[in-house]
Amino acid sequence: MNGAAIDEDLVRSLLREQHPDLARLGLRRVPAGWDNQLWRLGEELAVRLPRTERAPSLLRKEHRWLPLLAGRLPLPVPTPVRLGEPSPRFPRSWTVARWVPGEPADRAPLSRARPAANALAGFLRALHLPAPADAPRSADRGVPLRDLRDQFERMLEPVAARVPVAAVRDVWEAAVSAPAHTGPARWLHADLHPANVVVGDGTLTGVIDFGDLCAGDPATDLAAAWVLLPTGASAAFFEAYGGSDEATIRRARGWAVLRALALIGIGQAWQRGLPGGQRTWGPAGRAALGRALVRES
Repeated sequence: MNGAAIDEDLVRSLLREQHPDLARLGLRRVPAGWDNQLWRLGEELAVRLPRTERAPSLLRKEHRWLPLLAGRLPLPVPTPVRLGEPSPRFPRSWTVARWVPGEPADRAPLSRARPAANALAGFLRALHLPAPADAPRSADRGVPLRDLRDQFERMLEPVAARVPVAAVRDVWEAAVSAPAHTGPARWLHADLHPANVVVGDGTLTGVIDFGDLCAGDPATDLAAAWVLLPTGASAAFFEAYGGSDEATIRRARGWAVLRALALIGIGQAWQRGLPGGQRTWGPAGRAALGRALVRES
C-alpha cells in the first residue's frame, strides 16, 4: 500500500462504510504527512490514512492517549475522534482527527521570537507531566543520548561534507557526557520539528503528528528551542519554561543537533531524488543546526 493507491473515491467509500454521518462532508487532499496521507474533511476534521508499515500502530497510539492529554494543552492538537478499522477495501487502521489550522513551519518559519518562545514553553510545560507506568516508551526518543551514538554517526556521515563536523561533535559529546535525567519519565511529543508544528502570524498556533508520543527525558522535546524557534530565542524559551538545569540544556542541545542532522539528511535525499526526501527539510535542518551550535550569552 502506498500513497498512489489512496484517492478521493477510496477515502469517501471508507467513510460511507464505517462513519456514514461524515461521508457527505467536503473532502480534499492536503500535501502533508510522512507516515500518513492527509485529507481535510469539512472545516473541522481530517482523515489520516497510513502509507508506511509503522503508521497504523502510531495512529492507534494517538487514538489511545492523545484524547487524554489534549484537554490540558494550551494549543490545538489533532485529537482523534474516530477510528477506522482494517477492511477488504483498505487493510490498515485509519483515523479521523480534529483539523489544526495553520501553515507548517517548514514552509512558514516562526518569526516572532518572544511570542513563539512563550507559546512553545507553555505547551511543553503543560505536556511534560509525569507519565503513567503504562505510557508508551521508545527505543530512540526520550532515552539517554549515549544509547544513540551509532545513530548519531549514521546521520553525520552522509552530510559531513556540508556541516562543521568538529563543532557538531563538540556539542554532541557535551550532551552525551551531561548527567542523565533522574526524575520521573515525562510525557513527550518526541518529534518536534518544523513539519510537525503550524504557524500563524509568525508564532506557534498548533502542534501536530503525535505518532512518536512516549515517556522519557524532557530534553528530547526541549531541543525545539533551537529546532523550531528563531535565532536568539532559546534563552527566552528556557526562561519561560522554567526549571531546566545546565545538564538538561546540554542534553537538549545534543537532541537538537541529532534532529538537525536528520532533517539535513532528508533534504539531501530529496536533492538526489531518493525515496523519503523532503524539499523543505534540508533548509530547516541547516538553520536548526546553525542555531544549536551557537551559545547565546
